[in-house]
Amino acid sequence: MDKIRFACSAAMAAAAWLATPAAARDVVIHAGRLIDGVTAREQGPTSISIRGDRIVKIESGFVAPEGFTVIDLSRSTVLPGLIDCHVHLGMPLPGVANAMGSAFTQNDIDRGFSAAVNARAMLLQGFTSVRDVGGGDETVSLRKAIDAGLMAGPRLWVSLEPLGPTAGHGDFRTGLDRAFSNPAWTNGIVDSPDEARLRVREHYRRGATVIKLMPSGGIGSAGDDPTHQTMTDAEIAEAVRTAHGLGMKVAAHAYPPAAIRSAVVSGVDSIEHGSFADDATYRLMKERGTYLVPTLSVFDVYYKAAIEHPEKLRPGTAEKELANDLLPKKQFPYAVRAGVKIAYGTDLGQGDHAMEFPLMVDNGLSAGDAILSATKNAADLLGDGENIGSIQVGRLADIIAVDTSPIADIRVMQKVRFVMKGGIVYKRDGRPTVLDGE
Repeated sequence: MDKIRFACSAAMAAAAWLATPAAARDVVIHAGRLIDGVTAREQGPTSISIRGDRIVKIESGFVAPEGFTVIDLSRSTVLPGLIDCHVHLGMPLPGVANAMGSAFTQNDIDRGFSAAVNARAMLLQGFTSVRDVGGGDETVSLRKAIDAGLMAGPRLWVSLEPLGPTAGHGDFRTGLDRAFSNPAWTNGIVDSPDEARLRVREHYRRGATVIKLMPSGGIGSAGDDPTHQTMTDAEIAEAVRTAHGLGMKVAAHAYPPAAIRSAVVSGVDSIEHGSFADDATYRLMKERGTYLVPTLSVFDVYYKAAIEHPEKLRPGTAEKELANDLLPKKQFPYAVRAGVKIAYGTDLGQGDHAMEFPLMVDNGLSAGDAILSATKNAADLLGDGENIGSIQVGRLADIIAVDTSPIADIRVMQKVRFVMKGGIVYKRDGRPTVLDGE
Protein backbone atom coordinates (compact mmCIF):
# COMPACT_ATOMS: atom_id res chain seq x y z
CA MET A 1 0.00 0.00 0.00
CA ASP A 2 2.88 2.41 0.78
CA LYS A 3 4.31 1.76 -2.70
CA ILE A 4 0.96 2.58 -4.26
CA ARG A 5 0.69 5.82 -2.30
CA PHE A 6 4.22 6.79 -3.31
CA ALA A 7 3.54 6.03 -6.99
CA CYS A 8 0.34 8.06 -7.00
CA SER A 9 1.97 10.99 -5.19
CA ALA A 10 4.92 11.03 -7.57
CA ALA A 11 2.64 10.86 -10.62
CA MET A 12 0.49 13.72 -9.36
CA ALA A 13 3.50 15.86 -8.55
CA ALA A 14 4.94 15.31 -12.02
CA ALA A 15 1.58 16.02 -13.65
CA ALA A 16 1.23 19.23 -11.64
CA TRP A 17 4.67 20.43 -12.72
CA LEU A 18 3.89 19.71 -16.38
CA ALA A 19 0.24 20.65 -16.63
CA THR A 20 -0.56 23.62 -14.38
CA PRO A 21 -1.14 26.76 -16.46
CA ALA A 22 -0.90 30.29 -15.15
CA ALA A 23 -3.78 31.67 -13.09
CA ALA A 24 -6.82 32.94 -14.95
CA ARG A 25 -6.97 36.68 -15.61
CA ASP A 26 -9.53 39.19 -16.85
CA VAL A 27 -9.90 38.57 -20.57
CA VAL A 28 -12.31 39.45 -23.35
CA ILE A 29 -12.82 37.12 -26.31
CA HIS A 30 -13.56 38.72 -29.65
CA ALA A 31 -15.68 36.10 -31.41
CA GLY A 32 -16.18 36.49 -35.16
CA ARG A 33 -19.20 34.21 -34.99
CA LEU A 34 -20.91 32.87 -31.89
CA ILE A 35 -23.07 29.80 -31.26
CA ASP A 36 -23.99 30.30 -27.62
CA GLY A 37 -25.58 26.89 -26.92
CA VAL A 38 -28.84 28.48 -25.83
CA THR A 39 -29.74 28.07 -29.48
CA ALA A 40 -27.72 26.84 -32.44
CA ARG A 41 -28.17 30.11 -34.33
CA GLU A 42 -24.95 31.72 -35.50
CA GLN A 43 -24.56 35.26 -34.22
CA GLY A 44 -22.27 37.96 -35.57
CA PRO A 45 -19.22 39.58 -33.94
CA THR A 46 -19.46 39.35 -30.16
CA SER A 47 -17.32 40.22 -27.15
CA ILE A 48 -17.32 37.81 -24.19
CA SER A 49 -15.81 39.27 -21.01
CA ILE A 50 -14.43 36.79 -18.48
CA ARG A 51 -13.33 37.45 -14.92
CA GLY A 52 -11.67 34.52 -13.18
CA ASP A 53 -13.55 31.38 -14.20
CA ARG A 54 -16.90 33.02 -15.08
CA ILE A 55 -18.44 34.95 -17.94
CA VAL A 56 -19.35 38.43 -16.69
CA LYS A 57 -20.58 40.24 -19.82
CA ILE A 58 -21.59 39.55 -23.43
CA GLU A 59 -21.82 42.42 -25.93
CA SER A 60 -22.38 42.77 -29.66
CA GLY A 61 -19.38 43.91 -31.67
CA PHE A 62 -15.78 44.08 -30.56
CA VAL A 63 -15.15 45.99 -27.33
CA ALA A 64 -12.06 46.11 -25.12
CA PRO A 65 -12.90 46.88 -21.48
CA GLU A 66 -10.15 48.62 -19.57
CA GLY A 67 -7.87 46.16 -17.81
CA PHE A 68 -9.02 43.17 -19.89
CA THR A 69 -6.66 41.26 -22.19
CA VAL A 70 -8.06 40.63 -25.66
CA ILE A 71 -8.11 37.10 -27.10
CA ASP A 72 -8.62 37.58 -30.83
CA LEU A 73 -10.93 34.95 -32.29
CA SER A 74 -12.45 37.40 -34.72
CA ARG A 75 -12.00 34.99 -37.64
CA SER A 76 -13.36 31.98 -35.77
CA THR A 77 -16.65 30.46 -34.67
CA VAL A 78 -16.86 30.36 -30.88
CA LEU A 79 -18.95 27.76 -29.03
CA PRO A 80 -19.44 26.44 -25.47
CA GLY A 81 -17.06 23.73 -24.30
CA LEU A 82 -18.23 20.34 -25.51
CA ILE A 83 -19.63 17.56 -23.31
CA ASP A 84 -19.34 13.81 -23.93
CA CYS A 85 -21.86 11.92 -21.79
CA HIS A 86 -20.54 8.40 -22.38
CA VAL A 87 -16.83 7.66 -22.15
CA HIS A 88 -14.50 5.07 -20.64
CA LEU A 89 -11.33 7.03 -20.00
CA GLY A 90 -9.21 4.06 -18.96
CA MET A 91 -10.12 2.03 -22.03
CA PRO A 92 -7.86 1.74 -25.10
CA LEU A 93 -9.35 2.01 -28.57
CA PRO A 94 -10.95 -1.34 -29.52
CA GLY A 95 -8.59 -3.27 -31.76
CA VAL A 96 -5.48 -1.38 -30.62
CA ALA A 97 -4.69 -3.31 -27.44
CA ASN A 98 -5.56 -6.92 -26.70
CA ALA A 99 -8.69 -6.78 -24.55
CA MET A 100 -8.04 -9.97 -22.63
CA GLY A 101 -4.33 -9.31 -22.23
CA SER A 102 -5.00 -5.86 -20.81
CA ALA A 103 -7.54 -7.23 -18.35
CA PHE A 104 -5.02 -9.69 -16.92
CA THR A 105 -1.92 -7.48 -16.91
CA GLN A 106 -3.18 -4.02 -15.92
CA ASN A 107 -4.18 -2.85 -12.45
CA ASP A 108 -6.06 0.24 -11.29
CA ILE A 109 -2.92 2.39 -11.31
CA ASP A 110 -2.15 1.39 -14.90
CA ARG A 111 -5.69 2.28 -15.95
CA GLY A 112 -5.47 5.50 -13.97
CA PHE A 113 -2.43 6.66 -15.96
CA SER A 114 -4.18 5.78 -19.22
CA ALA A 115 -7.29 7.64 -18.07
CA ALA A 116 -5.23 10.74 -17.26
CA VAL A 117 -3.65 10.73 -20.74
CA ASN A 118 -7.02 10.24 -22.43
CA ALA A 119 -8.66 12.94 -20.30
CA ARG A 120 -6.02 15.49 -21.29
CA ALA A 121 -6.45 14.50 -24.97
CA MET A 122 -10.22 15.00 -24.68
CA LEU A 123 -9.75 18.46 -23.18
CA LEU A 124 -7.54 19.44 -26.12
CA GLN A 125 -10.23 18.14 -28.50
CA GLY A 126 -12.62 20.67 -26.93
CA PHE A 127 -14.42 18.49 -24.38
CA THR A 128 -14.45 20.47 -21.15
CA SER A 129 -16.95 18.17 -19.37
CA VAL A 130 -17.20 14.38 -19.51
CA ARG A 131 -19.30 11.61 -17.96
CA ASP A 132 -17.30 8.41 -17.43
CA VAL A 133 -19.77 5.53 -17.17
CA GLY A 134 -17.90 2.44 -16.13
CA GLY A 135 -14.52 2.94 -14.53
CA GLY A 136 -13.34 2.10 -11.06
CA ASP A 137 -11.78 3.89 -8.12
CA GLU A 138 -9.09 5.26 -10.44
CA THR A 139 -11.64 7.49 -12.20
CA VAL A 140 -12.80 8.94 -8.87
CA SER A 141 -9.16 9.73 -8.06
CA LEU A 142 -8.69 11.29 -11.50
CA ARG A 143 -11.71 13.52 -10.95
CA LYS A 144 -10.29 14.68 -7.63
CA ALA A 145 -6.86 15.35 -9.17
CA ILE A 146 -8.36 17.44 -11.99
CA ASP A 147 -10.56 19.38 -9.58
CA ALA A 148 -7.52 20.08 -7.39
CA GLY A 149 -5.56 21.41 -10.37
CA LEU A 150 -2.98 18.63 -10.25
CA MET A 151 -3.46 17.79 -13.93
CA ALA A 152 -5.29 19.04 -16.99
CA GLY A 153 -8.57 17.42 -17.92
CA PRO A 154 -12.31 17.92 -18.32
CA ARG A 155 -14.77 18.28 -15.47
CA LEU A 156 -15.74 14.69 -14.63
CA TRP A 157 -18.96 12.98 -13.68
CA VAL A 158 -18.10 9.42 -12.70
CA SER A 159 -19.89 6.11 -12.29
CA LEU A 160 -18.05 3.07 -11.04
CA GLU A 161 -18.56 -0.51 -12.23
CA PRO A 162 -21.83 -0.84 -14.17
CA LEU A 163 -24.53 -2.65 -12.21
CA GLY A 164 -25.93 -5.77 -13.84
CA PRO A 165 -26.64 -9.47 -13.29
CA THR A 166 -24.49 -12.56 -13.18
CA ALA A 167 -23.65 -13.54 -16.80
CA GLY A 168 -24.80 -10.13 -18.01
CA HIS A 169 -22.99 -7.49 -20.04
CA GLY A 170 -20.99 -6.30 -17.02
CA ASP A 171 -19.93 -9.74 -15.72
CA PHE A 172 -16.32 -10.11 -16.83
CA ARG A 173 -16.15 -13.70 -15.53
CA THR A 174 -18.31 -15.07 -18.34
CA GLY A 175 -16.33 -17.36 -20.62
CA LEU A 176 -13.26 -17.49 -18.37
CA ASP A 177 -11.74 -20.45 -16.60
CA ARG A 178 -13.38 -20.48 -13.16
CA ALA A 179 -9.92 -20.50 -11.59
CA PHE A 180 -9.45 -16.87 -12.62
CA SER A 181 -10.83 -14.30 -10.22
CA ASN A 182 -10.51 -10.68 -9.21
CA PRO A 183 -12.47 -9.15 -6.32
CA ALA A 184 -13.26 -6.09 -8.43
CA TRP A 185 -15.11 -8.22 -11.01
CA THR A 186 -18.04 -8.60 -8.60
CA ASN A 187 -18.31 -4.93 -7.61
CA GLY A 188 -21.18 -4.40 -10.02
CA ILE A 189 -23.02 -7.73 -9.80
CA VAL A 190 -26.72 -7.35 -8.95
CA ASP A 191 -29.00 -10.40 -8.69
CA SER A 192 -31.87 -9.03 -6.61
CA PRO A 193 -33.50 -5.71 -5.72
CA ASP A 194 -31.79 -5.82 -2.34
CA GLU A 195 -28.39 -6.19 -4.01
CA ALA A 196 -29.24 -3.34 -6.38
CA ARG A 197 -29.95 -1.06 -3.42
CA LEU A 198 -26.75 -2.12 -1.65
CA ARG A 199 -24.53 -1.65 -4.72
CA VAL A 200 -25.87 1.84 -5.40
CA ARG A 201 -25.17 2.83 -1.80
CA GLU A 202 -21.67 1.30 -1.97
CA HIS A 203 -20.88 3.20 -5.15
CA TYR A 204 -22.11 6.43 -3.63
CA ARG A 205 -19.84 5.81 -0.62
CA ARG A 206 -16.86 5.20 -2.92
CA GLY A 207 -17.34 8.53 -4.68
CA ALA A 208 -19.58 7.83 -7.68
CA THR A 209 -21.67 10.75 -8.91
CA VAL A 210 -23.65 8.72 -11.49
CA ILE A 211 -25.00 5.17 -11.56
CA LYS A 212 -24.69 3.01 -14.69
CA LEU A 213 -27.02 0.04 -15.18
CA MET A 214 -26.83 -2.89 -17.60
CA PRO A 215 -30.47 -3.91 -18.17
CA SER A 216 -29.62 -5.81 -21.36
CA GLY A 217 -26.84 -7.76 -23.00
CA GLY A 218 -24.33 -5.97 -25.20
CA ILE A 219 -21.76 -6.28 -27.95
CA GLY A 220 -18.33 -6.01 -26.34
CA SER A 221 -18.79 -8.82 -23.82
CA ALA A 222 -18.59 -12.61 -23.98
CA GLY A 223 -21.58 -14.89 -23.72
CA ASP A 224 -24.52 -12.50 -23.35
CA ASP A 225 -27.11 -11.70 -26.03
CA PRO A 226 -27.68 -8.00 -26.88
CA THR A 227 -31.32 -8.75 -27.78
CA HIS A 228 -32.17 -9.99 -24.26
CA GLN A 229 -33.25 -8.05 -21.17
CA THR A 230 -31.06 -9.42 -18.39
CA MET A 231 -31.98 -7.36 -15.30
CA THR A 232 -35.44 -7.81 -13.82
CA ASP A 233 -37.88 -4.91 -13.72
CA ALA A 234 -37.68 -4.94 -9.91
CA GLU A 235 -33.86 -4.76 -9.91
CA ILE A 236 -33.86 -1.82 -12.30
CA ALA A 237 -36.57 0.03 -10.39
CA GLU A 238 -34.85 -0.37 -7.01
CA ALA A 239 -31.50 0.80 -8.38
CA VAL A 240 -33.11 3.90 -9.87
CA ARG A 241 -35.12 4.67 -6.73
CA THR A 242 -32.05 4.38 -4.51
CA ALA A 243 -29.81 6.42 -6.83
CA HIS A 244 -32.33 9.24 -7.19
CA GLY A 245 -32.79 9.25 -3.43
CA LEU A 246 -29.05 9.91 -3.13
CA GLY A 247 -29.15 12.68 -5.73
CA MET A 248 -27.48 10.65 -8.49
CA LYS A 249 -28.68 10.32 -12.05
CA VAL A 250 -28.91 6.94 -13.76
CA ALA A 251 -27.67 5.90 -17.19
CA ALA A 252 -28.93 2.58 -18.58
CA HIS A 253 -27.11 0.55 -21.23
CA ALA A 254 -30.07 -0.95 -23.12
CA TYR A 255 -30.41 -2.37 -26.63
CA PRO A 256 -33.78 -4.18 -27.08
CA PRO A 257 -37.23 -2.57 -26.67
CA ALA A 258 -38.19 -4.58 -23.57
CA ALA A 259 -35.11 -3.48 -21.61
CA ILE A 260 -35.49 0.11 -22.77
CA ARG A 261 -39.15 0.20 -21.76
CA SER A 262 -38.41 -1.21 -18.32
CA ALA A 263 -35.62 1.29 -17.74
CA VAL A 264 -37.67 4.26 -18.96
CA VAL A 265 -40.71 3.30 -16.87
CA SER A 266 -38.40 2.93 -13.86
CA GLY A 267 -37.26 6.52 -14.36
CA VAL A 268 -33.70 6.31 -15.71
CA ASP A 269 -32.35 9.61 -16.94
CA SER A 270 -30.78 8.31 -20.14
CA ILE A 271 -30.73 5.29 -22.40
CA GLU A 272 -27.24 4.51 -23.67
CA HIS A 273 -27.10 3.10 -27.21
CA GLY A 274 -30.79 2.16 -27.57
CA SER A 275 -29.74 0.38 -30.73
CA PHE A 276 -32.74 -1.90 -31.31
CA ALA A 277 -35.48 0.49 -30.17
CA ASP A 278 -38.82 0.56 -31.98
CA ASP A 279 -41.38 3.32 -32.60
CA ALA A 280 -43.31 2.55 -29.41
CA THR A 281 -40.12 2.79 -27.38
CA TYR A 282 -39.23 6.16 -28.87
CA ARG A 283 -42.73 7.46 -28.17
CA LEU A 284 -42.37 6.37 -24.54
CA MET A 285 -38.96 8.05 -24.26
CA LYS A 286 -40.37 11.27 -25.73
CA GLU A 287 -43.33 11.14 -23.34
CA ARG A 288 -41.14 10.58 -20.27
CA GLY A 289 -38.41 13.03 -21.33
CA THR A 290 -35.73 10.33 -21.28
CA TYR A 291 -32.52 11.18 -23.09
CA LEU A 292 -30.97 8.96 -25.75
CA VAL A 293 -27.15 8.83 -25.86
CA PRO A 294 -26.71 7.05 -29.22
CA THR A 295 -22.91 6.41 -29.26
CA LEU A 296 -22.67 5.81 -33.00
CA SER A 297 -18.89 6.26 -32.80
CA VAL A 298 -18.18 3.04 -30.95
CA PHE A 299 -19.95 0.95 -33.57
CA ASP A 300 -17.77 2.41 -36.32
CA VAL A 301 -14.62 1.79 -34.28
CA TYR A 302 -15.71 -1.69 -33.21
CA TYR A 303 -16.65 -2.66 -36.75
CA LYS A 304 -13.17 -1.76 -37.98
CA ALA A 305 -11.62 -3.76 -35.13
CA ALA A 306 -13.90 -6.76 -35.81
CA ILE A 307 -12.79 -6.80 -39.45
CA GLU A 308 -9.08 -6.09 -39.01
CA HIS A 309 -8.21 -7.44 -35.54
CA PRO A 310 -10.92 -9.78 -34.19
CA GLU A 311 -8.24 -11.58 -32.16
CA LYS A 312 -7.78 -8.45 -30.03
CA LEU A 313 -11.44 -8.37 -28.93
CA ARG A 314 -13.09 -10.48 -26.26
CA PRO A 315 -14.09 -13.96 -27.50
CA GLY A 316 -17.34 -13.90 -29.47
CA THR A 317 -17.63 -10.12 -29.65
CA ALA A 318 -16.43 -9.68 -33.24
CA GLU A 319 -19.26 -11.90 -34.43
CA LYS A 320 -21.82 -9.90 -32.44
CA GLU A 321 -20.49 -6.62 -33.83
CA LEU A 322 -20.58 -7.76 -37.45
CA ALA A 323 -24.13 -9.06 -37.02
CA ASN A 324 -25.47 -5.86 -35.46
CA ASP A 325 -23.35 -2.97 -36.76
CA LEU A 326 -25.91 -1.46 -39.13
CA LEU A 327 -28.82 -1.39 -36.67
CA PRO A 328 -27.82 1.69 -34.60
CA LYS A 329 -27.53 3.90 -37.70
CA LYS A 330 -30.73 2.43 -39.13
CA GLN A 331 -32.70 3.19 -35.97
CA PHE A 332 -31.21 6.61 -35.12
CA PRO A 333 -33.24 8.56 -37.74
CA TYR A 334 -36.45 7.21 -36.17
CA ALA A 335 -35.40 8.65 -32.81
CA VAL A 336 -34.71 12.00 -34.45
CA ARG A 337 -38.09 12.06 -36.16
CA ALA A 338 -39.83 11.01 -32.94
CA GLY A 339 -38.41 14.06 -31.15
CA VAL A 340 -36.48 12.09 -28.53
CA LYS A 341 -34.06 14.25 -26.57
CA ILE A 342 -30.52 13.45 -27.68
CA ALA A 343 -27.32 13.95 -25.69
CA TYR A 344 -23.85 13.47 -27.11
CA GLY A 345 -21.80 10.37 -26.29
CA THR A 346 -19.15 8.27 -27.98
CA ASP A 347 -18.47 5.22 -25.74
CA LEU A 348 -14.73 5.76 -26.34
CA GLY A 349 -11.75 6.33 -24.09
CA GLN A 350 -8.85 6.77 -26.45
CA GLY A 351 -9.45 8.26 -29.90
CA ASP A 352 -11.31 11.06 -31.70
CA HIS A 353 -14.28 11.98 -29.55
CA ALA A 354 -15.54 14.51 -32.11
CA MET A 355 -16.25 11.78 -34.67
CA GLU A 356 -19.81 11.47 -33.33
CA PHE A 357 -20.76 14.84 -34.89
CA PRO A 358 -20.58 13.79 -38.56
CA LEU A 359 -22.03 10.37 -37.76
CA MET A 360 -25.14 11.95 -36.23
CA VAL A 361 -25.51 14.49 -39.03
CA ASP A 362 -24.98 11.88 -41.74
CA ASN A 363 -27.74 9.82 -40.11
CA GLY A 364 -30.48 12.41 -39.83
CA LEU A 365 -29.70 15.02 -37.15
CA SER A 366 -29.24 18.65 -38.17
CA ALA A 367 -25.84 20.22 -37.56
CA GLY A 368 -27.38 22.68 -35.11
CA ASP A 369 -29.06 19.93 -33.12
CA ALA A 370 -25.83 17.92 -33.10
CA ILE A 371 -24.07 20.91 -31.52
CA LEU A 372 -26.86 21.33 -28.96
CA SER A 373 -26.62 17.61 -28.12
CA ALA A 374 -23.02 18.23 -26.98
CA THR A 375 -23.73 21.51 -25.19
CA LYS A 376 -27.17 22.49 -23.88
CA ASN A 377 -28.70 18.99 -23.90
CA ALA A 378 -25.67 17.26 -22.43
CA ALA A 379 -25.46 19.84 -19.63
CA ASP A 380 -29.13 19.25 -18.86
CA LEU A 381 -28.59 15.50 -18.72
CA LEU A 382 -25.67 15.97 -16.32
CA GLY A 383 -27.87 18.23 -14.20
CA ASP A 384 -25.50 21.21 -14.39
CA GLY A 385 -27.03 23.50 -17.00
CA GLU A 386 -26.62 26.49 -14.67
CA ASN A 387 -22.83 26.21 -14.99
CA ILE A 388 -21.93 24.53 -18.29
CA GLY A 389 -23.29 23.92 -21.78
CA SER A 390 -23.88 27.52 -22.88
CA ILE A 391 -22.17 30.87 -23.18
CA GLN A 392 -24.19 33.11 -20.89
CA VAL A 393 -23.44 35.62 -18.15
CA GLY A 394 -22.73 33.77 -14.91
CA ARG A 395 -21.79 30.50 -16.58
CA LEU A 396 -18.34 28.96 -16.30
CA ALA A 397 -15.99 30.18 -19.03
CA ASP A 398 -15.77 26.87 -20.88
CA ILE A 399 -15.27 28.06 -24.46
CA ILE A 400 -13.88 26.59 -27.68
CA ALA A 401 -13.37 27.85 -31.22
CA VAL A 402 -13.15 26.40 -34.72
CA ASP A 403 -12.03 28.09 -37.92
CA THR A 404 -15.25 28.00 -39.94
CA SER A 405 -18.98 27.46 -39.53
CA PRO A 406 -19.93 24.05 -38.09
CA ILE A 407 -23.47 24.65 -39.34
CA ALA A 408 -22.10 24.69 -42.89
CA ASP A 409 -19.71 21.77 -42.29
CA ILE A 410 -20.02 19.83 -39.04
CA ARG A 411 -16.67 18.12 -39.65
CA VAL A 412 -14.88 21.27 -38.54
CA MET A 413 -15.77 20.18 -34.99
CA GLN A 414 -12.98 17.62 -35.38
CA LYS A 415 -10.48 20.48 -35.71
CA VAL A 416 -10.92 22.56 -32.56
CA ARG A 417 -8.31 25.33 -32.52
CA PHE A 418 -8.94 27.01 -29.16
CA VAL A 419 -9.91 25.57 -25.78
CA MET A 420 -10.65 27.45 -22.56
CA LYS A 421 -11.88 25.75 -19.41
CA GLY A 422 -12.83 27.87 -16.42
CA GLY A 423 -11.14 30.95 -17.85
CA ILE A 424 -7.81 29.17 -18.45
CA VAL A 425 -6.54 28.66 -22.00
CA TYR A 426 -5.43 25.09 -22.70
CA LYS A 427 -5.13 25.33 -26.49
CA ARG A 428 -4.55 28.29 -28.79
CA ASP A 429 -3.95 28.48 -32.55
CA GLY A 430 -4.24 24.70 -32.62
CA ARG A 431 -1.40 24.17 -30.14
CA PRO A 432 -1.56 23.09 -26.47
CA THR A 433 -0.59 25.82 -24.01
CA VAL A 434 -0.56 23.77 -20.80
CA LEU A 435 3.06 22.71 -21.28
CA ASP A 436 4.48 26.12 -22.13
CA GLY A 437 2.98 27.87 -19.12
CA GLU A 438 0.36 30.17 -20.66
